[in-house]
Amino acid sequence: MVTLTRLLTLVTCALVIAPRTREVLTMKFQLTSSAFADGQGIPRDHTCDGDDVSPPLTWAGIPEGAESLVLIVDDPDAPDPAAPKMTWVHWVLYNLPPSATALLPGVTADELPSGTREGLNDWKRKGYGGPCPPIGRHRYFHKLYALDVNLSDLGEATKAVVEQAMVGHILGTAQLVGTYERAR
Repeated sequence: MVTLTRLLTLVTCALVIAPRTREVLTMKFQLTSSAFADGQGIPRDHTCDGDDVSPPLTWAGIPEGAESLVLIVDDPDAPDPAAPKMTWVHWVLYNLPPSATALLPGVTADELPSGTREGLNDWKRKGYGGPCPPIGRHRYFHKLYALDVNLSDLGEATKAVVEQAMVGHILGTAQLVGTYERAR
């Protein structure tokens, strides 16, 4: 038989442990691709040497309270990884709904989740522009941000404009890094 004292002890332990257990069971916010693993090479199909289509991306563990997601893909090694001078922006998406869990390979503007807005990449156009490094092996950071708001319509915003609008609203980030070097 369970005594009242033992029952109170069990309930007290459950109340103390439950929040910690929930934290352990909560999935970490993560971004993955079936085309390449973190830190590995991006397949040619997703580069200027191939079909130049976006890779498939999948995410999970979106932080509680997220109202929208932002995806930014950039290369901090431009133009030469041995002497980088700038970060080249390959893709900017904002206001992805938190109910979305993936982007298909080669996703077009018409196929983006409802409500998603496209910003401008450094080719001054919307959409994905794949790796096309002039020299050396570059790193391509795919960064997914969970925000506590939907951003206002920023139009054809650059990465800098979207990042400024995100200030104070980031609940979490997930990152996937791929690499690419052109054959010579």
